Amino acid sequence: MIKSMTGFGKATCELSDKKISIEIKSLNSKQLDVNMRLPNIYREKDLILRNELANQLGRGKVDVGFYVDYLGAEKNASINSQVIETYYNQLSPIADKLGLSGNTDILRAIMPLPDTVKIEQAELDESEWATIFDTFKSALDKLNSFRAQEGKVLQKDIVERIANIKNYQKAVEPYESERIEKVRERILDQLNELKEKINLDKNRFEQEMIFYLEKLDITEEKVRLKNHLNYFIETIENEELVGKKLGFITQEIGREINTMGSKANHSEIQKLVIQMKDELEKIKEQNLNVL
Repeated sequence: MIKSMTGFGKATCELSDKKISIEIKSLNSKQLDVNMRLPNIYREKDLILRNELANQLGRGKVDVGFYVDYLGAEKNASINSQVIETYYNQLSPIADKLGLSGNTDILRAIMPLPDTVKIEQAELDESEWATIFDTFKSALDKLNSFRAQEGKVLQKDIVERIANIKNYQKAVEPYESERIEKVRERILDQLNELKEKINLDKNRFEQEMIFYLEKLDITEEKVRLKNHLNYFIETIENEELVGKKLGFITQEIGREINTMGSKANHSEIQKLVIQMKDELEKIKEQNLNVL
């Protein structure tokens, strides 16, 4: 069963002084590409989180966001009284000189200035981190469930398109003998027009005719195409993390379809080949999102 690289997972936890929401979303990518948005206090755990993502997700463009809502006042924020006094001592004489009165107005002007509030870096509590990491893994589980559901939709669509290619291939068969006979008749008609002007070696002509018709034969292409289509279905139903492998198989399918088209020499077969190519292109587009 395949998985999609597209997914979303969210989980939350409440601690003594804050609520943390963790969101993880992923899109398709050839490699694992992680964009992590962490509060400074959790930066030291960045590598642990990335390793967990690599183990669980394989590849994809992944965005991780930690969002913190404090349930009360931040304990690590405090007024820097020394800085405020310095600002006040500098601004007060200027206010008197300009005839501006009122300490409240000066204080209101001071507070937005740099360093009036100290933010002390809190230390990470390991027991708190254990709860947060469990929440992170819960969001990751939800993301993986989302990927699995999307994978079912992708697989259903892709398998149906493989079946369509098989049906188009079967539809080629009634035209094959007709195609060869028409080619033979066309060559003979052209040669009959020339036979009075040239000396024709019948034996050599038959040999060349057989060689030419063999080059137009598409039996080998049909056999290989059928094998590739069956292998594609076998792979998608029985293996995991098959996106790249399916990509290689679709290349081989495309090669056989293209060869059939180049050998066709028949308008109806060409139409069927075009329909097969159309289905294959849609499979390739879907496969870009397969993990």
